[in-house]
This record gives sequence, C-alpha cells and structure tokens, in this order.
Amino acid sequence: MNKILIVDDEVKIREVLCEYAEFEGYQADQAQDGMEAVNKCRQNDYDLVLMDIMMPKLDGYSAVKEIKKIKDIPVIMLSARGEEYDKLFGFEIGADDYVVKPFSPKEVMARINAVIKRNVGNNREAQNQSTTKFEGLEIDVLGRNVFVDGQKAELTPKEYELLFYMVKNKGIALSREKLLSDVWGYDFYGDDRTVDTHIKMLRSNLKDYRKFIVTLRGMGYKFEA
Repeated sequence: MNKILIVDDEVKIREVLCEYAEFEGYQADQAQDGMEAVNKCRQNDYDLVLMDIMMPKLDGYSAVKEIKKIKDIPVIMLSARGEEYDKLFGFEIGADDYVVKPFSPKEVMARINAVIKRNVGNNREAQNQSTTKFEGLEIDVLGRNVFVDGQKAELTPKEYELLFYMVKNKGIALSREKLLSDVWGYDFYGDDRTVDTHIKMLRSNLKDYRKFIVTLRGMGYKFEA
C-alpha cells in the first residue's frame, strides 16, 4: 500500500484529502505545518508528499527544500497563489506538480495517482537502462545524474524527466500536448507555456548541448543527436 503525507494548516482540508486518499487505497498521514512534515519525513518513508505552501513555522517551499535533502520523495504543491512565478519556483525546488486552490479532491487524487504511477514506472525503467552519451552530454539514468563535459548539471526532477523522455524518444517529433501528457502525467488544464519554460531552463543547463533540443515551430520539440 502506497503511503502519502498530507501537509496543510487547515484541518478540514487535511481531513477531506485523507478521506479521499484512503478511499483510493492509500495510507494517509497528516502534518499541520512544514516543520512537522520535515520531521515526519525523517522518521517515515512516503511515496508522495502533498504540501501546502502558506503555513506557520515553516512554509511549504522551505519544507520541500529540507525534505529533498533527506529523501527523494515526489511532491505536489498546494497553493491559493496561481501566478506563473509561484508555479515555476515550485518546479525549480523539485516539485512534481502544482495544484491551485480551490481544487477538486478528485482532481488532486488523479494527480497523485499519476505522479506515483510515473515515479514507479521511471524507477523500473531506470533499472534496465545504462548511461547514455551524446558527445560531451552524459546521462546517468540509474544515478539520475546529467554531466556536461564532465561537470554535473544541477537539474530539477522535472527537467531530468523531460530530458530523459526526449532522449528515450530521440528523433521523434513531440508536441507540447504530448509532453504535458506523458511527462506531467495527466491531462493538463492550462496553456502550454509550462513546457516552453522547462525547455528553456533545461537548455540553459545543457549549455553547448542545448543544440540537441530542436524547436519544431507551431508544434513542439525533438531531441536530435
């Protein structure tokens, strides 16, 4: 049984999400602030953390940073703030998804299911992959590391997943909608600037090897090496 941690300072939100999670077959634990969440992650193993941002003692962003230092646990952020800056900052610190309040508990569960399923699938696939190299760009799937001319590139989890997915589909034209569906793992409701922004950050980290990510005007992108 997969175990998730629901972190929110509002009791009613935690109770509703726990009820839905347990109905979906998850074992649900709760934390009322970021500090408690970090401590619980130190003491327990979770398959996913659902993290509110605006909380007392320790906010969600800071809590995620601390948790990522301890364990590589998938995280979905919850926030009443839906500005693009807030979402991008969440992705940059390692969040796998971002849900804006008010939300439908069913939608949250769908996203939890997608992230956990994708994470399990990636782990299985990584076990069967070896290191891939394109000129000075080296991708270590098992270690989840990317090296540019021998130097480790600091990628966010989402950037790594995006790069690995594109490399796996090398030479295939990938629409923005296809990338959103397969990398983000659910039917994305919103504009496709999310993909463009992550591609921009990924290219910046790949330096000279950004050339391998080719823009297909009016459609999407392709990894071509």
